[in-house]
Amino acid sequence: QLQASGGGLVQPGGSLRLSCSASRFALDYYAIGWFRQAPGKEREGVSCIQGSPGRTYYADSVKGRFTISRDNRKNTVYLQMNGLKPEDSAVYYCATCGYSNIIYSTGYWGQGTLVTVSS
Repeated sequence: QLQASGGGLVQPGGSLRLSCSASRFALDYYAIGWFRQAPGKEREGVSCIQGSPGRTYYADSVKGRFTISRDNRKNTVYLQMNGLKPEDSAVYYCATCGYSNIIYSTGYWGQGTLVTVSS
């Protein structure tokens, strides 16, 4: 099972780091991504990192502000979010992912973590 953590309340311009860990399988064999869904909006693929060689993909809305990385020793994938904006507020989920012009889920989801950007 995938588990996302690290969400919280942050002011605009602030930073958060989300973590995605797995309890029953090694993440390094999988492409893992971050998705988000705000109330009343469709779910959006934010970022995806391949298992090897670790190529990364980002939605245009977060390029230059968010960074995805993985630590295989800790079996964890991270999403460093800088320069947060109110429109980044959403429940963030990690999931297995793929990329074909857009970031999409390949079906294995974890629980979400809430990010709220507000002054």
